[in-house]
Amino acid sequence: MKNNFDSIVIGSGPGGYVCAIRLAQNGHSVAIIEKNKNFGGTCLNIGCIPSKALLHASHMYEQSNNEFSKMGITSKTSIDINEMLNYKESMIKSNTEGIQFLFKKNKITSIKGSASIISDNEIKVINGKSEEQYNADNIIIATGSTHNTIPGVEIDEKNIISSTGGLSIGNVPDSLLIIGAGYIGIELGSVWARLGSNVTFVEAFDRILPNTDTECAVYLKKILEKKGMKFILNTKVESVEKEKDKLKVLLSNIENNEKMELSSDIVMQSVGRKPYTEGLGLEIVGIDQDELKRIKVNKDYQTNKKNIYAIGDVISGPMLAHKAEEEGVAVADIISGKYGHVNYEAIPSVIYCDPEIASVGKTEEQLKEEKIDYKVGKFPFIANGRAKVNNQTEGFVKILSDAIDDKVHGIHIIGSDAGNLIGEATIAIEFGASSEDIARTCHAHPTLTESLKEAALDVDSRAIHK
Repeated sequence: MKNNFDSIVIGSGPGGYVCAIRLAQNGHSVAIIEKNKNFGGTCLNIGCIPSKALLHASHMYEQSNNEFSKMGITSKTSIDINEMLNYKESMIKSNTEGIQFLFKKNKITSIKGSASIISDNEIKVINGKSEEQYNADNIIIATGSTHNTIPGVEIDEKNIISSTGGLSIGNVPDSLLIIGAGYIGIELGSVWARLGSNVTFVEAFDRILPNTDTECAVYLKKILEKKGMKFILNTKVESVEKEKDKLKVLLSNIENNEKMELSSDIVMQSVGRKPYTEGLGLEIVGIDQDELKRIKVNKDYQTNKKNIYAIGDVISGPMLAHKAEEEGVAVADIISGKYGHVNYEAIPSVIYCDPEIASVGKTEEQLKEEKIDYKVGKFPFIANGRAKVNNQTEGFVKILSDAIDDKVHGIHIIGSDAGNLIGEATIAIEFGASSEDIARTCHAHPTLTESLKEAALDVDSRAIHK
């Protein structure tokens, strides 16, 4: 194996592997370094893919119990949790093998081991007892993020677990307490609630999903409560102690300091994520970080060392796989002397609960804060023909457009398949569309996408079916 490359990427998550492929497409000799067993990073191994596999499987189970009989389909269903977890693992294997194939196809050298940067152009890789040194004209850091922890709650991945442990619980627990009601907690809580757990969320903020459109978050909370999930807001967890076969959880209300005790079979921490740069040697080569330990970069993703770049969760911005992918393509093109750019106003976000929440652009709160006058168009899925026949009528589409020139500032969807519907909304934001542009575009019937057209019409009170 050769030791000199045009570019070396550290980390094979969505940002890293996409960056490596684009660099290879641009004619670079490329190596990618991964310290874990599988390629794909958090997303493919302990994030996006396994969580969606469990969400899909548990959704099918829930539908079979609650929805199928309404359509004349009768059957008794049961859970084999081991087979469900095997299904999840098979999805991980399929996707990670796909990345290996892409590396081979694009003639990318893959290197296993822990990387540390020892100079502006040199990387040391340790794998067990072996140690190798590699040189590159360009180094791209794409090492992703890891889960946060809170004091007083020590994770053992048995009874007190992280979100990673939440993907591999061997038996459906009678009770599950989740610390944090952000998108990761809500998704994993939904999985285990569907399978039969009594799920309780403890959230320090006064609402769930703090960064999501407020109206969508409030709507979702009501639906999840109807499904049996409980929420304790404005509250922090002070400690978790083992007591016989249960966990004793001490809570404290943030407003009045009132104490409360709960017991649970399992406690899961889901309190956000932080950049993962451990062992990279940033301090050795003098790469600047901010107060949150994110690597500082300029508009071209360069660190203060001009041939060392960083993308994805290790820099500022939303910790999303698709954001990292866009940055991976952009930095690869910039390094290759081409134009690379990411429009951060058009980065969609999706919460894969039921109903799903998907958003792109600004929220009403942001528009008010920025003193931008706007109009609102809304359309409920209960008035959409396809949603009715699918028996999935919860939710709505909301479009926020400028009060003066009608440019769309944000689109927020809560409902079945919102994650797919947000694609059209993102294109609208990317190309600076007006609500009138969406309203005048023919949408196929009967489809859920018609709700986007109707919401656009409703911006000026012209919705047909509302």
